[in-house]
Amino acid sequence: MKRIMALAAASTVALAACAVSERAAAQSEFYAGKMLRLIVGLEAGGTVDTAARMFAVYLRKHIPGNPTILVQNMPGAGGAGATNFLYEKAAPDGLTILFNNWDSLGQALGDQGLRARYEHFEFLGGLGDIRVIYMRTDAVPGGIKKPADIVKADDLILGALNPTDQSGLLPHLALDVLGIRHKRIVGFRGGAGVFLAMQRGEVQVHSTSITSFRTRNAAFIKSGEGIGISYLVPVDRSGRYARNEFITDMPAFPDLYKEVRGRMPSGPTWDALNWLTGQVGEMAYVGLAPRGTPAVEVAALRRGFEGALKDPEFVKESMARNGVPFSYIDVARGQALFASLADVSPEVLATIRAAIQP
Repeated sequence: MKRIMALAAASTVALAACAVSERAAAQSEFYAGKMLRLIVGLEAGGTVDTAARMFAVYLRKHIPGNPTILVQNMPGAGGAGATNFLYEKAAPDGLTILFNNWDSLGQALGDQGLRARYEHFEFLGGLGDIRVIYMRTDAVPGGIKKPADIVKADDLILGALNPTDQSGLLPHLALDVLGIRHKRIVGFRGGAGVFLAMQRGEVQVHSTSITSFRTRNAAFIKSGEGIGISYLVPVDRSGRYARNEFITDMPAFPDLYKEVRGRMPSGPTWDALNWLTGQVGEMAYVGLAPRGTPAVEVAALRRGFEGALKDPEFVKESMARNGVPFSYIDVARGQALFASLADVSPEVLATIRAAIQP
């Protein structure tokens, strides 16, 4: 009887191994010699595009069959245009995917410009990043010498892609929490456009990812024309938050607030900023495939995303370029974040709706 049971167990293991091998072979066979189109919803040279192009090199390496990857920019509506395209027009054939910032706010608010819903995609994997608020040093009389000097500013000009663009909305809410008057200029096609306007002196404050701050903006900061004001971190209900060990040239936003106001931030606008920081800070970029993409191809793409984001060489390059690592968001966590959009408090949504008004 023991021998029979052992033989049965061995057969089960063998059959499972065979099934895994067959799936891997099917994935390799499908993508071998193929071209995978990776759509980016913002302009070339911006934060998302830069991350996507670096990531694509490693993604190809980890997708079975090693397809050629073509990065295609499809800017418009702050990234929503590309998301809508994947939702409405892209063929679910495993050969078109999206790497983009995700618009948690657009879905939570029912923004008519975002016709897609994230839970209706095949989620492939996500990247976590950190948002940094930075500005021109000549935005206050005498210049900004340290981040706390921002409280001397008045009537700042903030650049944004559109009213719900998170790279514009986050600093908008942060300035409101700090009590600093400002106005927004919308209509930019991407973060690179806002940064160019800042270099020309047309915009004074914006937010970007720590990766872009360390790379694209590095010379601007080193020259003394710009300065990092703070990086955003979510705060839990007990008032606890985690400072980032890799960022020492500026304070976390709660620390900045305590320095200039003498207490922790509070109130409806702070609650809205903290919620949005938690959404964007944990998962900045998402990889998506059209709904209905065959299971074998979805599995291969998910395998590619996880392998690329955990690749030691990718981690090493991220650290060398940005000074901080990206974090990997697995499928279960990404899907949970999508589902959580239904649980946002009405008070937070009401505050954000008021904040996005012209």
